[in-house]
This record gives sequence, C-alpha cells and structure tokens, in this order.
Amino acid sequence: MDNRQAVGSWLSGPRAAIEDAGGDLGYRGERLGLPEEGPGSIARPGRRLGAVAVDWCLCMMIAYGLITHGYGQATGNWALLIFFVLGVLTVGTLGCTPGKRLLGLRVVAVRTGRVQPLRALLRTALLCLALPALIWDRDGRGLHDRLAGTVEVRL
Repeated sequence: MDNRQAVGSWLSGPRAAIEDAGGDLGYRGERLGLPEEGPGSIARPGRRLGAVAVDWCLCMMIAYGLITHGYGQATGNWALLIFFVLGVLTVGTLGCTPGKRLLGLRVVAVRTGRVQPLRALLRTALLCLALPALIWDRDGRGLHDRLAGTVEVRL
C-alpha cells in the first residue's frame, strides 16, 4: 500500500474507509427520508456553524449593549442566557433563529415537521452545553438533534 493512500484514508475519516471497502452508507439524510440536495436536505456543517456564530454575536451585542454596558465575564454569561432564550423562543415558534434564517436553515421535527416548544427547550439546553453538538451521527445530526428528535435542513 502506498503511504499516501494510507494517510489519505485516515484523513478522510471512517465514512470514506467504509465506502472504499465496498459499503454503501447512502447520502446524508436518506434514512430520514430527506432529499439528497436542495430544499429540505440536511444542512451542511459550515452553514450550521455560521448560523450559531451569527446568533452568538447577536446575543453578545445584546448583552454588551443592554445589560452589562461593557465587556467582562458577566457579558459572556448573560449572552449564554440570551442565546438560550432566543433559541427556545424562535425555534419553538418559527423553527429557526435569526442566524439560521439568514443562512437559509430551519429546524424541523423528524416525525411531524414542526418543532414543539418542549423539543426546542431540550435541543437548546443541550446546544448550550456544547458537547452534544460536537457528537454527530452519519446523517450529520448532532446528539442534541437526535435526543430532541429534530433535524436541521436547508430552506
């Protein structure tokens, strides 16, 4: 085996190794009945991270300008609380936060299509912990989405 091929398979991850061995995992979202591309397909990680960054910046500006009147440790703590409230209210009612809307994303329940407020509460609480959002399945859903029964799709 060429060393470049071994390094390439390691860098490509387990999905590429399974596919090279002849396994067919299908496309992301196929098991959920979602299309491969276009509206309704699984949101890509770059857009998801961008949406979280936009929402976090918005929450930091609100905390900085309206609550703490300056930057300090309290600003980050208030921003996290605002992020939580923003996520619960907007995902639970509209299905998307301002950052998700700006980047063309929406959160939907896997079975019903509409996110109930309790699902939004659970999803946002797990997202605020950060670790569940860093653990993904083969469909690209974070642990917070799996536990809440939701999926983030493109508009």
